[in-house]
This record gives sequence, C-alpha cells and structure tokens, in this order.
Amino acid sequence: MIVEVQCYAGRKVDERPVRFRIGERDYMVEEIVEQWYGPENSFYKVRADDRNLYLLDLDTSTGTWGIELLPSSRKP
Repeated sequence: MIVEVQCYAGRKVDERPVRFRIGERDYMVEEIVEQWYGPENSFYKVRADDRNLYLLDLDTSTGTWGIELLPSSRKP
C-alpha cells in the first residue's frame, strides 16, 4: 500500500518519519521502535497515535513510501 509520509529534516532530508496519511486519516508517529537500511530501502518500525505498530518502507531510488500494519501490534 502506498502512503503519504511527512518527515523531519534535520541534518539530512527525510531524516525520520513524523506523520503519515492513509486515505483521509492522518497518523502521528509517537515512537520509532526500530530502523534499518537495505541497499535500496530504509525501513522504520513505528508506533502511531492509534497505538498500532506499522512498518514504513522508503524506496530510496524512487522516493516512494509503502506501509504495512504489523500483526498483534496493539499495546495493552
């Protein structure tokens, strides 16, 4: 699924995601749980303000973001 992502730009452009939009709904990133980098992608496991975990995937060659809701992600 393609998603719109807004990022914080500090020392570099698109340093980390701070907000994303799926359809008409905006989600604030409350926590970056984990992040890692591949040869052509940057990955961010984030907790959003709906208390769910999402995996945001940035294709660095195209600038396109993808998203996935992680199973059993609700915090008690």
